[in-house]
Amino acid sequence: MKIRYGQVGGGPGAFIGAVHRMAASLDGCYELVAGCFSSDAARTAETGSALGLDPSRVYDSFETMAAAESALPAEERIQVVSIVTPNDLHHPVAKVFMECGIHVVCDKPMTTTLVDAEELCRLAATSGLIFAVTHNYTGYPIVKEARARVAAGDLGELRKVVVEYSQGWLRTLLEAEGHKQAEWRGDPDRAGVSSALGDIGSHAHNLVRYVTGLEVQQLFADLGTVVAGRILEDDATVLLELQGGVRAVLMASQISTGERNHLRLRVYGSDGGLDWSQEDPNRLRLIEADGSERIIYRGAGATSVAARDASRLPGGHPEGFIEAFANVYRGVAAVVRGDASGQNTSSPAPGVCDFPTAQDGAHGVHFIHKAVESNRARAWVDASYSPPS
Repeated sequence: MKIRYGQVGGGPGAFIGAVHRMAASLDGCYELVAGCFSSDAARTAETGSALGLDPSRVYDSFETMAAAESALPAEERIQVVSIVTPNDLHHPVAKVFMECGIHVVCDKPMTTTLVDAEELCRLAATSGLIFAVTHNYTGYPIVKEARARVAAGDLGELRKVVVEYSQGWLRTLLEAEGHKQAEWRGDPDRAGVSSALGDIGSHAHNLVRYVTGLEVQQLFADLGTVVAGRILEDDATVLLELQGGVRAVLMASQISTGERNHLRLRVYGSDGGLDWSQEDPNRLRLIEADGSERIIYRGAGATSVAARDASRLPGGHPEGFIEAFANVYRGVAAVVRGDASGQNTSSPAPGVCDFPTAQDGAHGVHFIHKAVESNRARAWVDASYSPPS
C-alpha cells in the first residue's frame, strides 16, 4: 500500500513544492491525498484541482487540515505531511501535525529559532514520530560514497575541508520587483535571522557534517549584504574549526554573477583528498598524495553499499536532483512501513534509511545563529552543540 501524504505549501509560483511531489512519487511509495497549498484559499483550491485531489481534502488552513485529517479513520488519514512553506511556518505547521500523530518531512532550515528546533526534537523523541529534514544533497549516491571513503580512512587523518555554495540569482534586488521567492527570503519575519546562510549555507554545513562525520567546534563568520536595499545577507564566508582541530571554510553566496547552483565539497586528509560538485553529481574526484588523481562514477567505481542502495539506474545514466530528494522520501517510507529494505529490493538496504533527522535540522539552525552572533561580534565563537534526543 502507498503511504498517504499531504502537503502544506507548494502552491502557484512555488518551486520546491513541485520538487517534493515529484520526489515522493518517484519510487511509487506515496500518494498525495490532501493539502493546504497557500494562505490564499482560491490558490489552494486551484492547486488541489490541478493535482486531482478530492475537494473535501483541500483545506483553507494547515490547522484545519491537521484536525480534519487526524479525525479520519486510520486507514484514510494522511500518515506523513510534507512542509514546503517559507521558513517562519515550519515550526507551527510541524508542531500541529506532530501533535496529531502525523510524521513530518520538512524543508530546510528546520525552523527560524533554536528554541523552536529543540521543541520539535523533543516532540519527535517523545512521540516516536519521524521528522525528516530535506537536506537532499546527502541523498546523492556519490556523496554517500564520499562519506563511506572518509569513514574507512581512505584519506588518512582529516586536515582541511572547503565547501562552497554559489548562486547568482540575487545579484539584483529582485525582492523589489515582486519576485515571490526573493521577497520572502529577504524578509527577516519570514526567513529568520539569515538569508544566504539559511537558504544555501545550511546545505553546505549539513554536507560537511554528513561526509566528514565531524561537528563544528568554533567559527568566525563574515556576513555581507552586497546589493543595496537588501536587509539580510546575500554573501557569507565562515571559518570553521571542526572536531580534532580540522580546519574548514564555508562560502555561501547568492550574488556570484553567472553561477547557477555551484555546490562543491573538497576534503583533504594526510593521505589524499576528494572533490565533489553538485553540478556533476555522478562523479567523484579522488586525489592521491603524489598529485595523481582517479575519477570514480556512480555505478562504475563506487563501492559502498550506501551508494549502491541510493542508485536507481545503471552507470552512465545520470541521476540527479530529483533522485537525491527521492532518497529522503524513500527512507522515510521505509521507516513508516517498519521496513528497512529498499523499494524494489529483496535484501536489507541500510543506506535507504539514511536521511537527515530533527537533530540534523537543529544542528543547522544552531549553526546559522552562531554565524550571525559571530558576525555581529566580529569574533570567533564557541559553536559546539548537542541537540535534544
